[in-house]
Formats: sequence, C-alpha cells, structure tokens
Amino acid sequence: MSKDSIVMLCILVPLASFFTGIGIFAWTHKKPMWFWSGSTVKENEITDVPAYNRANGIMWICFSLIYWTAAVLGIFSARAAGPVIAVGTLVGIVGLIVVYKQIYKKYRR
Repeated sequence: MSKDSIVMLCILVPLASFFTGIGIFAWTHKKPMWFWSGSTVKENEITDVPAYNRANGIMWICFSLIYWTAAVLGIFSARAAGPVIAVGTLVGIVGLIVVYKQIYKKYRR
C-alpha cells in the first residue's frame, strides 16, 4: 500500500464514519432531526417523527457511501479515489438538499 493510499484512508474512514454516525443518530433520534446547522424542526411540524427520522438517517448513510467507496478504492489507488470524492461530494451535497426537502415536504403537517 502506498503512502498516498494510507493518507487517503486516514482521511476517508473517519469522514465516512462521521456521516454514517449522523445517519445512525438521525435514525434513532426521538425528536425530529434537523438538517441545517442551527435550525430546528418542531415535533408539531412533522406527522410521523420516527419515519421522518428514519428517512433522514437513510439519506445520511447513503451520502456516507460515497466516502466508504472512495476509501475502498483508495486502498488500491489514491488516483481512483480522487474523482469519486470530487464528483460524489459535489453531486452528493446537492442530492442531500433535494432529498431533505422531499423528506420534509412528505412528513410536514
């Protein structure tokens, strides 16, 4: 394993774990999970809090798959992981916003 691959793993595994952790936290959270930093979602805004949080958790876990995939690719080639990170992050962030808006709209009172 090259030095680049080790550096890539040292960055990507904690990052992927962080987003997976957000997903697990959202999925198991008792109150409605927020999306934007500093924002809150009140319980009376959401029709089914467990389903809303489960959808949020799945969204974040799916986002983390970008980084898990890049980490696995990084074991073999840091060059192969780079485009996955770049494209995945750009598309993934936009995807998070679009999906969250759909989730909120679906479960909003």
